[in-house]
Amino acid sequence: MTYTPRLKQKYNSEIVNKLKGNYKSVMQVPKLVKISLNQGVGNNSTDKKFIDTVQQEISTIAGQKALVTKSKKDISNFKVRKGMPVGVMVTLRGDKMYEFLDRLISATLPRVRDFKGVPKKGFDGRGNYTLGIKEHIVFQEIDLDKINKITGMDITIVTNTNSDDEAFTLLKEFGMPFSENGAAKKEVEEAKRKKQEELKREAEEAARVEAVEEEEQKEADRRAALSQEERDQEDAEAKVNEDTDSEENKDNNEASADADDSKNK
Repeated sequence: MTYTPRLKQKYNSEIVNKLKGNYKSVMQVPKLVKISLNQGVGNNSTDKKFIDTVQQEISTIAGQKALVTKSKKDISNFKVRKGMPVGVMVTLRGDKMYEFLDRLISATLPRVRDFKGVPKKGFDGRGNYTLGIKEHIVFQEIDLDKINKITGMDITIVTNTNSDDEAFTLLKEFGMPFSENGAAKKEVEEAKRKKQEELKREAEEAARVEAVEEEEQKEADRRAALSQEERDQEDAEAKVNEDTDSEENKDNNEASADADDSKNK
């Protein structure tokens, strides 16, 4: 039976089916292309033993032999000569890529000191995400007894989409623990505030309706306590007052119209 990495199987059986509704074709669903691990050697470019150690550690973490990167030209300001070692890197594809991502999400990141999630700002605008690791000892593959110096590295996850939003959705489905950024938190707080205002308006409206119904019930009880003759008298007085108000409004409207005509003339 052929071995299939857990995240690769999850992508093919779950993530594709979940995201394909957003695209015209299932072939348009974003996918991972490669994962690159890169570590610079800084001022230790002339220390062959240090470079060999870093190369061995990166190879152990990635499960694939890392390569030493060398400068392609002279840079006098940084005292770098062409062909001088400047870092160590390894690029993972296929099953090894999925295996590394699985270990990164489930085992490595939770071991980071005071871990509160990875920031969303690591996207480069073209659908690729870069994450910085300050201490390489968070990887379980590293033997702490053999460490002479704690170093950091950059991990770049490359996708086949140019959209940061689509890449974010893809990595989120894989289980990447993104932290709540300020904008997202502000949106949640704003939604909560609007909900509270809506509940307050509904409560005020309900109280107003209840007060009106209570006044109407009091008026109905008062009318019920009157005799038929008293009710008829109240109705007649109300009719007279209504007619009087209507007549006054009519006179005011006619007076206003006459004033407008005189002004126009």
